[in-house]
Amino acid sequence: MKRDDLVKWLDSYLDIHNYKDISLNGLQVEGSAEVEKIAIAVDSSLTTFEQAADMGADMLIVHHGLFWGKPLAISGMHGNRVKDLIKKDLSLYAAHIPLDAHKEVGNNWGLANSLGLADLEDFGDWQGKPIGVKGIFPNPVTLRELADSIENTIGDFAGNGHRESVLVHAGGNMEVSSMGIISGAASWDVVRAAEEGLDVFLTGEPKHETFYETFERGINAIYAGHYMTETVGVNLLAKKIQEEFNLPYEFILLSTQL
Repeated sequence: MKRDDLVKWLDSYLDIHNYKDISLNGLQVEGSAEVEKIAIAVDSSLTTFEQAADMGADMLIVHHGLFWGKPLAISGMHGNRVKDLIKKDLSLYAAHIPLDAHKEVGNNWGLANSLGLADLEDFGDWQGKPIGVKGIFPNPVTLRELADSIENTIGDFAGNGHRESVLVHAGGNMEVSSMGIISGAASWDVVRAAEEGLDVFLTGEPKHETFYETFERGINAIYAGHYMTETVGVNLLAKKIQEEFNLPYEFILLSTQL
């Protein structure tokens, strides 16, 4: 299909212009005018670009792009990355906050649905827009069972049998019924989760300064990795593209273990 038609659809479907974001969301580097195959990844790097090209992809869709909030000279390592994309005729499309928040293919709502949470509602915000999700488990589960389920569910999105252990800060009850989710680096939202009476808060990476908030507020926190929690959205988006346009895709697994 035409690159510009796919970009137009992505911009609209992800509603990228409705979010204030430090990421330059949308088509960041323009490559081939025709797209016959896409690659998807969490991050942008030379290794990612090399693997995408080796897969025969014409467009790479990522969560973390190359342009973040301020003008950057096309020089040094940043210049090398841009030049490599141009040399490979590989388009780069990025969707950051829009892909966190999307209620069909987003990191947070997608993960909530995959984990079996019910009665889903907005949780947390970014610049005044909902970003996360909260819900309840139809049947209470133990904290250990939940941690195992998160490891397995996110591992399935990563594919290739890849699993990473989650970090559990057990500050609340060992049997849980409700959870809030914000992927990536949202550890301070454990305070919001506690104030809303949730049993568990799930995010990607921990911060030292929030450690005691968990235990002193009586809530459980689970940290499943910044990278791993954000494998969800790109995979769900790629499946949606395949359904809509019959475009094949491959996921590039390059875990940072953060």
